[in-house]
Amino acid sequence: MKKRAAMTAGPETLDAAGSNVDKLVFRFAGVFILVSLALSQLHSPYWLWLTAFVGANMLQASFTGFCPLAMLLAKLGVKPGAAFCPAKRPA
Repeated sequence: MKKRAAMTAGPETLDAAGSNVDKLVFRFAGVFILVSLALSQLHSPYWLWLTAFVGANMLQASFTGFCPLAMLLAKLGVKPGAAFCPAKRPA
């Protein structure tokens, strides 16, 4: 079995269990959508605006490649994925 490197502050090793920027962006979006849906049922229907915001941001990111969370994760040293890495995008 392979041993995993410990999470340290270096850009090469700041990696949560083999994740890249793409996987983390989708995980964050999924969690935000599910939490906002639960809150809309338990607290107030206005939480659905958060769901709409996340969906609209995912839609625009699919066309433009611009995602604020992806930029933040890249600055934190998470390795890039294919979707939000400018160097890997087809011309």
